[in-house]
Amino acid sequence: MQDTSRITPVRIDADRGAGTLRLEWADGHETIYDTVTLRWLCPCAYCRGEAGQPGWLDTNPKLSAEQTRLVDVALVGSYAIQATWGDGHATGYHTFRLLRDHCPCLVCARERHAHEAEHGGLR
Repeated sequence: MQDTSRITPVRIDADRGAGTLRLEWADGHETIYDTVTLRWLCPCAYCRGEAGQPGWLDTNPKLSAEQTRLVDVALVGSYAIQATWGDGHATGYHTFRLLRDHCPCLVCARERHAHEAEHGGLR
């Protein structure tokens, strides 16, 4: 049986003034995203592409202040959050697994780097 505590948040706090999203996980880990990083992580078809076509984020755009201003965060079932941005974009569901797998903290970044080195970049 898989341990789901790694991808189960016990607290989600969006600090719009500070421009951060903080998640506390059931296993005790804490993840903090700044809104720029979170917007770059948007997994929606518009941003990431679909049917073999690149998405908008693949064009490496310069994100405006409105595109990285977090307006709202809503739960999507028990598996994701939906961010609403200052420019009205709200189609990306950031799954808890995605948010944990891309945790920007130093410990997680080191683990990803070690895993990629050991497995040739596959995760």
